Amino acid sequence: MNNKDLPLFQQNESPASAPKAMTVSALTSKIKRNLEDEFTEIWVQGEISNLKEATSGHAYFSLKDEGATISAAAFNWGRKKKPGFALKDGLQVLCKGNVSVYAPRGNYQLLVDAIEPLGAGALQLAFEQLKEKLSKDGLFDLERKREIPKYPSKIVVITSPQAAALRDILTVLKRRAPFVEVVIVPSLVQGDEAPNKLIQALKVANHYQLGEVILLSRGGGSIEDLWAFNHEELARTIANSSIPVISAVGHEIDFTIADFVSDLRAPTPSAGAEIITQHWVELRERSQQLKMRLTQSLRREVLLKRRTLEALAAQLKNPKDQLREKAQKVDELSMRLERLISHFLERKKMNLERAATQLNALSPLAVLSRGYALIQDDHQKLIRSSKQVKSKQTLHLKFSDGEIKVKAE
Repeated sequence: MNNKDLPLFQQNESPASAPKAMTVSALTSKIKRNLEDEFTEIWVQGEISNLKEATSGHAYFSLKDEGATISAAAFNWGRKKKPGFALKDGLQVLCKGNVSVYAPRGNYQLLVDAIEPLGAGALQLAFEQLKEKLSKDGLFDLERKREIPKYPSKIVVITSPQAAALRDILTVLKRRAPFVEVVIVPSLVQGDEAPNKLIQALKVANHYQLGEVILLSRGGGSIEDLWAFNHEELARTIANSSIPVISAVGHEIDFTIADFVSDLRAPTPSAGAEIITQHWVELRERSQQLKMRLTQSLRREVLLKRRTLEALAAQLKNPKDQLREKAQKVDELSMRLERLISHFLERKKMNLERAATQLNALSPLAVLSRGYALIQDDHQKLIRSSKQVKSKQTLHLKFSDGEIKVKAE
């Protein structure tokens, strides 16, 4: 190569043959047209860095990977972003938009229309971010959670009237505690309008104090189906409820923000109904046990008293029988007495006869009967000698068969 090959060194060439120059604006405009026509509605994957969010709602950041970096701008991001989803440095995202050139600085950038997080997915990321935010605000603290009443007589169920979960709840309540009054506050549980309806239902239940505990429920589903329960305002409404709230959303493996902020989480709607009636069932079972123990105790006591009564009854006799026995005993005693008296009299008679015989043998009359006589004076004094008799004295002669008076000569 020599100087003749270099246009700058061709001193003798006429100005008319010099190349036509473009302005910077024209070049930038041409590049802009080519880039914007070529790269429309494209998806770009990268990591967010140098994030700046303006008060206007616009977001400015860079997308980078291991080999390159591109500027990006998401205008009106404040209105476009999904609830609970926030941009941050280091976040891997998938951006949809158009390539454009920012003429004042002469650099190209990606004008972003939509952003989706990579990895966990947009909804999961939004869930984690909202969970972290509410946790920092203290909505998950155990100290602020209210105690679930042990024996509620009136409960509020907030769910869809057409939901299978409602049938499950009512079945459980009827079986375990049919006397508990149930107030159903209908609400949407899925879709964009569901959070506002759920919030309204909670406010109605609190305003009118419809029950002693609220069961917030719906059946299982995908994360999209349950997304209504991952709403920030709904979470704050639950936290501000004056009535204790039990969250019974989805299946056992499903977790929502409502689960964390509620006073108690139930793994399923049926489990929520079981939790509410748990103490009623325990009370009924304890009452049945006490009833059974009392019945057994009473039966034992009655059996013991019956045996005691039978023993006493065996000792007691019918008054008629007693009278008959007493009468019989009196008769026996009477006859025994008669026998004793007869025997006594007989013995006395024999003794008397024996004594009479002996007396008779010794009796003066017996002697008199043999021809002797007793002589007595008028004073019945026995005359033993003739010397005792005076002349003309009246004497009494007593024979065995009589008595005579004589005068002594």
